[in-house]
Amino acid sequence: MVCIYCSNETRVTNSRHQKRTNGVWRRRTCVVCGTTFTTREEIDLTGSITVKSQKQLEAFQRDKLFMSIFDSLRHRKTALEDATALTDTIISRLYPFMKDVIIDRTHIIEVTLQSLRQFDKAAATHYEAFHPTAGKPTRR
Repeated sequence: MVCIYCSNETRVTNSRHQKRTNGVWRRRTCVVCGTTFTTREEIDLTGSITVKSQKQLEAFQRDKLFMSIFDSLRHRKTALEDATALTDTIISRLYPFMKDVIIDRTHIIEVTLQSLRQFDKAAATHYEAFHPTAGKPTRR
C-alpha cells in the first residue's frame, strides 16, 4: 500500500484480526516521510455472494439487510447505531453457511432472526412478521 500523504511505499507495523467484522486492522508507517496511519481491510461481499431465493440467484446486498434490521429497530433511540453493529455481526455469522459463494436466503433470515432475538425481542417479532422463515406461514 502507498502512503496517503506522499504516495511512497509503507510497511505494516502492527496487524490484528477483527473477529466481529472478519476484517483486519493494520497500523502502517511510510518508509519515506514516517507518517503513521491505520487501515481497516474487510471482505466485500457484494460481488462474491449470491443469494438463492425461490430458485433464483441475486447479488448479496448489505444495504438491503441493513434496512430490514433498521426497520425492525425503529422503536429504539439508537436504531441507526444498533442496526449498523447488528448488520456486521450477522454478516460475520453468515460465513459458515456459504457454499461456493452462494448462501440461501433462509439462512440469512434465520441468522438475522436469531441475532435480533438475542438483542431485542420486539425487533425480532417485527422482523419475523415481514420475513417468515421456511416452513412457517406468512403473517399478514
